Amino acid sequence: MQRQSNSARALSRKGAQALESGFERLLFGARWLLAPIYAGMALALGAIVVVFVRALFDELEHLGTLTGEHAILLALTLIDLSLAGNLLLVVMFAGYESFVSRLHISNHVDRPIWLGTIDFADLKLKVIASIVAISAISLLRSFLLLGDPAAVVYPRRLFWMVVIQLTFVVSGVLLATMDWICPRNRRRDPGS
Repeated sequence: MQRQSNSARALSRKGAQALESGFERLLFGARWLLAPIYAGMALALGAIVVVFVRALFDELEHLGTLTGEHAILLALTLIDLSLAGNLLLVVMFAGYESFVSRLHISNHVDRPIWLGTIDFADLKLKVIASIVAISAISLLRSFLLLGDPAAVVYPRRLFWMVVIQLTFVVSGVLLATMDWICPRNRRRDPGS
């Protein structure tokens, strides 16, 4: 009787381990649900390229009549789109490699140096830094319009743009400070 009881418990344990192992494989495989998100980012990057080319060619038609301020606005628009594209690329590559699967391009001559070295904390800071830069360019674009007598300026909108920019900057500083503090605490904590 005792042998049957031990045998039944052993079978029960093996069944529980098999169930747990199967569940863990299912959870681990669920990371692939993120793959379509990263594919969507690649499509969004394509859309940014289309907008970039369209903005460039729209302004090049007026090259002969382009004023200094309009040339600066064009440059800011193109820089803004470039920063958004860079941000998408960093998030797409780093996110895919961190959360889904390694990119098997280690021997590729064009492999970015930073690929595989960005962790979640670095990614977070790159995202907030890009958002601050994109927001600053948008704010600068709005301030340049103040010199154009034909432009309609909304002071309340400018006020909120400055508030939002400052919020982004403060958020970035707080994130960087938290990332700076956390590793120091881990080094001091003998239990970790």
